[in-house]
Amino acid sequence: MSTPSLFVEVHILQSLPPSNVNRDDSGTPKQAVYGGARRARVSSQAWKRATRTEYARHVPAADRATRTKRIATLLTERLARPAAEGGTGLTDEQAGRLAAALLEPLGVTKSAKKEDQSAYLLFFGKKQLDALVQLLDGRAAEFAALSDDDLKNEVKKLSVVHTLSTGHPAEVALFGRMVADLPALNVDAAVQVAHALSTHAVRTEFDYYTAVDDENTDDHGAGMIGTVEFNSSTLYRYAVLGVHQLRDNLTDTEETRSTAVRFIDAFARSMPTGHQNSFAHRTLPHLVLLTVRTDQPVNLVSAYEEPVTGITGLASESVARLADELKAVGETWGNKPLRTLATYTCEGDKITEVFGSSLTFPALLESVDALVEEWLTRGEITPAETPQAGTR
Repeated sequence: MSTPSLFVEVHILQSLPPSNVNRDDSGTPKQAVYGGARRARVSSQAWKRATRTEYARHVPAADRATRTKRIATLLTERLARPAAEGGTGLTDEQAGRLAAALLEPLGVTKSAKKEDQSAYLLFFGKKQLDALVQLLDGRAAEFAALSDDDLKNEVKKLSVVHTLSTGHPAEVALFGRMVADLPALNVDAAVQVAHALSTHAVRTEFDYYTAVDDENTDDHGAGMIGTVEFNSSTLYRYAVLGVHQLRDNLTDTEETRSTAVRFIDAFARSMPTGHQNSFAHRTLPHLVLLTVRTDQPVNLVSAYEEPVTGITGLASESVARLADELKAVGETWGNKPLRTLATYTCEGDKITEVFGSSLTFPALLESVDALVEEWLTRGEITPAETPQAGTR
C-alpha cells in the first residue's frame, strides 16, 4: 500500500516595476521564450535562495542551516571553544586535526582545492555540528592524543554519517541536499520551485546613468558613465510543497505543520535582491492561490502560453486567466483540487467563483495550518463542500 501524499501548491501573481532581480553573465535580466514570446524570467535557484533567506529571518540562529565549503573551519571553531560554551577546550591545532578526522568518513574533503574546504558546498544544520562534537562524549583530549592511524580507527566507531543524515533543520528538510560522494547524506527536497515567468512578452531596456565626483570642482562633467539593463513584468510564480516528504524529512508532526506554514509565508513575501538599491523593486503579490491535492502537482503556467496583452493593465487579466485555467484543467482532467484558498485584490464574479472569497493573508495561513494538521492527524482531508466558492 502506497504512502498517502499531500501536495500544497502555491501560485502567485506579482508585478515588478523596472528591475533586474536576476541577471545572466552579461548583466542582462534573465529571459526565456515561452509560447513564441520572449518573457522575463527569474530562476528557481534565485527565488529558492530568497525564500530560504526570508525563512531564516524568523528562525533562531542556532536552528538555522548553512550552505558552505567551510564545514571543517566551522567544526574546528566549535571544538576549540571552551567546554562551558559547548566546545572541548582543545587548542586550534588539535581541534583542526580532530575536525579533519571526523569529516574524513564523509568524503567531502577529498579532491578539495583547499585543505580547509570541502570539495563542494554542503548544506547542513548548525545543530548537526554540535551533535558531531557531542559524539566525542567528553573524550576530545583523549582523541587528540592518539596517533593518526589510531585516531582514524576510533573515529570509525562513531556514527558520524548518521549524525549528519538525521536531525535535519527545516531548511534542509524543505530544499533537500545531494552529496554525490556519499548518497547516505542525500535528502529528498520537500519543495519544488518553478522558474518565474512573465505572463506577457517583455523587452529589455537600458538605464543610462552618470555619477558626479563631489570633490572635483574643476570639471563639471560626469565622474562615471554607465548603463544597467532592466525590465518590468507581471510574474507567475509556482512552488509545490510535498507535506508527506517534509514529514519524512523532519519526523516530527508539529514541526512539519509549522514548517509548512512558514514556508508558504516566506515564499509569498520573498524577493531576490539583484540591483535592489538601484530599483527598490520589492512588492507584494496581487494573488496568492493555494491548491491542495493528493494526486499530483499541476503547474498552471499554461494559462499564459498565449501572452497576456492587457489594455488596462496586466495584473487583472493575468488573475482572470489563471482562474480560467484552474477551472478548465479540473473539468478536462477530472482532478480538481481538494481545497482552494486565495488572497487577492482583484474584483470579478468569475474570480470569486473559482477561487472562493478572498481571505486576508494571515487567515489564509491559518486555514492551511488547519488543513495540514488535519492531514497529519487523520491521514486525509475532508473534501470541500459543493459548490466550493464562498460568498462575500
